Amino acid sequence: MSASDRVEFYRHQLGQEEAESWRGVLDTLFLTLGPQVAAFEKELGEYLVRSPSARVGGDGRDEGGPAPLRQPPQVVGTSCCSMGLLVSLRALDVGPGDEVITTPMTFAATSNAVLHLGATPVLVDVEPTTGLIDPRAIEAAIGPKTKGILPVHLYGQLADMRAIRELADRHDLFVVEDSAHGIEMERDGVRPGDLGDAVVFSFYATKNLTSGDGGAVATRRPELADRLRRLRNHGVSKAAADRHGGIYQHWDLVELGYKANLTDLDAALLRPQLPRADQKRDARQRIVERYEKRLREAIGSRVPTTSRRGVPWLVERRGKSSHHLFTIQPPAAIRDEMLVSLGKAGIGTAVNYRAIHTLTYLKERLGLQRGALPIAEEIGDRTISLPLYPTLSESEQDRVVEAVAKAWREGT
Repeated sequence: MSASDRVEFYRHQLGQEEAESWRGVLDTLFLTLGPQVAAFEKELGEYLVRSPSARVGGDGRDEGGPAPLRQPPQVVGTSCCSMGLLVSLRALDVGPGDEVITTPMTFAATSNAVLHLGATPVLVDVEPTTGLIDPRAIEAAIGPKTKGILPVHLYGQLADMRAIRELADRHDLFVVEDSAHGIEMERDGVRPGDLGDAVVFSFYATKNLTSGDGGAVATRRPELADRLRRLRNHGVSKAAADRHGGIYQHWDLVELGYKANLTDLDAALLRPQLPRADQKRDARQRIVERYEKRLREAIGSRVPTTSRRGVPWLVERRGKSSHHLFTIQPPAAIRDEMLVSLGKAGIGTAVNYRAIHTLTYLKERLGLQRGALPIAEEIGDRTISLPLYPTLSESEQDRVVEAVAKAWREGT
């Protein structure tokens, strides 16, 4: 089978505008942590308050009525989401002896950031219909060593941030949101970063907004933003652009930091994509809706609505999704057979995610055995991610659906 016959799992949407923006940086003085990064940080902050329904008051309640012009959060570009998570937790003084409550339904980077600081990730179970972290499970896990909560906005759906913020305030905990799956989502009038102390984004190769790699942290706490800027740049007091833009300025090393900054080349790729982010999200939503309709026609009558634990074969949506991923959840007994069948049919797939406490290192490090988090384990054993991107044609969508239906029939 030739590459042209495949329906790839992902195709980036970078084009001429991004290429010209990137090449333009080559004619400027700074290739890294310069004016392009500053411009992107400002534009992303403005994007995060642009939605007319983003009107959450300081106490977290929806104020209703016309949306006031809100102060954008401060954004700090990072080399990747993983480092964004690490510097955010470090900036909030997470260290040895601390516990951070998070979810097993995520990429390993979420818990790795906690472990790199000598702290312990406490994994709790998820909601069966969405895969999102369950606020009731968070509350049950809060103990004397708990320092904060690290929810993940899975597949592009926002976790229940109102409930999570209420828990955090009641127990004096921080909240860092892992929003690697998008900037576009909204739920109950809340957007990423509205209720968290910080929110971390990813611009990895397969993300809706991409520079190949890269990340950003947004926060409305000025002192936290200042520390994030130091920590992403070794812990020095002035970035290169500040030191070399005119008369040389001495700098100081004020704390131990990391090399974790976004580059101007990354920012130049990202900036042209921001104005089209919602348009592309809407295109993905149309594909999702068509997928769901066609899949229900093809196999919907062959499967129960939910499993014994209440896990459905199509994830239920909450609020406005960024539609980063489209997943189906066939029976665990046939999932791996279906992956093979889809691969042979030329359909690119992924698994997002196996519950991370079942992975060798984390299983040994955290000591969680099978059965400890049964809903996450079932979702991880069943999930298949299908191709989803704005340029996925209807004929390609139909090929995906036909291949899924065939693999499902053969498996059952």
